[in-house]
Amino acid sequence: MKSRLTYCQINDVIKEINKAVVSKYKILHQPKKSMSSVARNLYHRFIDEETKETKGHYFVVEADIKEFTALKVDKRFHVILNILRHCRRLSEVRGGGLTRYVIT
Repeated sequence: MKSRLTYCQINDVIKEINKAVVSKYKILHQPKKSMSSVARNLYHRFIDEETKETKGHYFVVEADIKEFTALKVDKRFHVILNILRHCRRLSEVRGGGLTRYVIT
């Protein structure tokens, strides 16, 4: 599964995903009155993306990765997500046209 990837590259992606999760949930836990219009739009998008399967779990979608990190969502990124799913660090919840990556 690992092919030509190094552990350092995989760990870098994990750090970037963690940054995206922290940024996302920082916005979700802000009081609504203190949000700017951009943050409020992101807040409503985050609420719309949540389903009953992801309720109570931390998760990100590809749009969050693009928004909060400098990672490119390409084939190599999906291979790394596949490795993380195999190691049970992530799980995938599909539905509603989105793929949600739940942190386990």
